[in-house]
Amino acid sequence: MVLSDRATFDLAVRLRGAGGAPLGDVFSFMSGLYFRGKLAYARAFARPPDPESAISAGGVFVITPNAGLRTPDTPVTVAGIRSFAAVDVSVENPRYRKPLELSARTLAADIGRDSDVILLGSIASPKYVDVLLDIFGERLLFPAEFVGRGDMSRGGLMLRCVSAGEELRYIPIAGARRNGQRPPKLEPLRKATSSVRG
Repeated sequence: MVLSDRATFDLAVRLRGAGGAPLGDVFSFMSGLYFRGKLAYARAFARPPDPESAISAGGVFVITPNAGLRTPDTPVTVAGIRSFAAVDVSVENPRYRKPLELSARTLAADIGRDSDVILLGSIASPKYVDVLLDIFGERLLFPAEFVGRGDMSRGGLMLRCVSAGEELRYIPIAGARRNGQRPPKLEPLRKATSSVRG
């Protein structure tokens, strides 16, 4: 839909333009609740060690299929999205793995040895963990509440955390149990009556 030449809504028009549209906006549109939850949560709680650094500015990164880690504000075009779709996201695929390794190593050097990295993507799949754990080691953490939850449940959980201004509890991925019993369903979201502190 967003890639259609006939689409007239703002995001699709910007995506077709020379300047493209922000990567975070496009992925949020295409992935729905799960990615929206991740992006909102990351923006609410990220604490980059050096906000002035060109690399870690904002402290939020998106894993792409063939361009490694990119900030949500990175402009992307229709051609870029189609190039993403042509790459198999697998640890065995060098077109995916090598750019991710390169950008992760650059980030690791930029943030130093005392900063943690929180993975909000799939923790049960090797496609992220096997690459990032080799680089960040014990500093690679994930929300303990993710265990047993599917994509949509994790997205809903993160949106609730943003609304409540409450951060999740993080544990190291190395040696952790990443699969488990499904937790109870989340309570339905109630309309917010007050603003969230930024």
